[in-house]
Amino acid sequence: MKTVFTIIFLAFITFMLNSQSYVLFEDYFVNTTLRIDYHHIGDSKTELFTIDKLYTYGIWAGSTKNLIDNFNNGKYYVKVYDAASNKLIFSKGFDSYFGEYQTNSNAIKGIKKAYHESVLIPLPKEKIKFSIEKRDAENNLKEIFSSEIDPKDISIIKDRIVDSAVKVFKAVYNGEPQKKVDVAIISEGYTANELGKFRADLEKFSQILFTQEPFQSNKQNFNIYGVYKPSEESGTDEPPADIFRNTVLNSTFNSLGSERYLLTEENKALHDLAAHVPYDALFIMVNHKKYGGGGIYNWCCTFTVDNQWHKYLFLHEFGHSFAGLADEYYTSDVAYEDFFKQTVEPVEPNITALLDTTNLKWEKWISPGIGLPSFWEKKEFEEMDYKWQNERRALNIKVAELKRNRAPKQEILKTEEEYNLKDKQHAAEVDRFLRKTKNYRKIGAFEGAGYSPKGLYRPMIDCIMFSKGDKLFCKICEEAILKVIQFYSE
Repeated sequence: MKTVFTIIFLAFITFMLNSQSYVLFEDYFVNTTLRIDYHHIGDSKTELFTIDKLYTYGIWAGSTKNLIDNFNNGKYYVKVYDAASNKLIFSKGFDSYFGEYQTNSNAIKGIKKAYHESVLIPLPKEKIKFSIEKRDAENNLKEIFSSEIDPKDISIIKDRIVDSAVKVFKAVYNGEPQKKVDVAIISEGYTANELGKFRADLEKFSQILFTQEPFQSNKQNFNIYGVYKPSEESGTDEPPADIFRNTVLNSTFNSLGSERYLLTEENKALHDLAAHVPYDALFIMVNHKKYGGGGIYNWCCTFTVDNQWHKYLFLHEFGHSFAGLADEYYTSDVAYEDFFKQTVEPVEPNITALLDTTNLKWEKWISPGIGLPSFWEKKEFEEMDYKWQNERRALNIKVAELKRNRAPKQEILKTEEEYNLKDKQHAAEVDRFLRKTKNYRKIGAFEGAGYSPKGLYRPMIDCIMFSKGDKLFCKICEEAILKVIQFYSE
């Protein structure tokens, strides 16, 4: 009898806790989007926020059931409180371009930069407290900015954002946005004469998404829109090659000093374009053949369409921006310094500092009998891969120099083809090597992840978040993605 009473009591407590955290959309919001634009300014040790402008437009594309984000992912969290009751009524974790800049050498030198950022929330009925929290050295969230917002404020811009040069296409449509994952694919570097190419690329990559689990089994839960605005010139900027293109979003290689990192700092222009459709997730599809892209959690991801790794690049970067997956590789050059601390457990679902081997975050997937940390042929892999990274770096520098010096086109093409061939050969060599490793298909904790050869661990020896090629997401990554799909589509 005592046991029965205990079970009933615990169930009651659980119900009460869930009731207190549950938010009924109709109690606090109307079916309209409120976009909060702000500036994020600072260096590695300082940061401040200033509200820029507020916009209302369109319907709310996000879930009306799941308003509180319990994924506990991202360096930052936006939290919205009802001003009268101080009840949390909306939250969302995210990473930001500024957050990445803080780990860059320039920020460490004290060089301050300003980034424009946006947060989308459903339009509240009454005054709210808009709060931004950031993780401290122990990964605990602490409020670093707040501002009261009154939805009746006459300074809120209510004009519908419409650009007559923009064309919208429905690549995949399965129903009302509030019960689907709404993906907007934005054109970048497509001229007025390349509309046909944009439409073909849109169709191609919309289908690529569903070649991979868990997207394949959940296609019915997605809407995909293409948003096209012509650029004056084709392509994107390549600063090391002294090539600059006049494009809609002013995207550029060499972001944060990394030759393959491709991002834009034109956040307002990006969100103004995306506002033509309902969206939960953003792609910037860049009309270029050089390998490059980037993905920032709950902001956007970029990818180039015509490189030999386009499928891998598209899926890998979406893993970052959609589910907050960490990079599992660690041998190639990156733009960060100590991005993940090995003394604190990362919040990303697919890497660990393995500080507690008895409570691993993917414990339920662990292969029977495998040790923690788990054995893999790490030394042999590093000998092979570091050698290629040196050669790869030299070839990239050579291509950039040829372009910068305006060498004959055939000479540039020959060097690019040499690079592509060697890159493909090395990827095949890596794939063969990894497939022959002792614990290839097992799940454990394999050292080398998150840009660090030591102190950080990944769940499996290989995954699309670790190496290039026609790879699958590992079980842990797949599960993390599935949870986000369900969050938006319930």
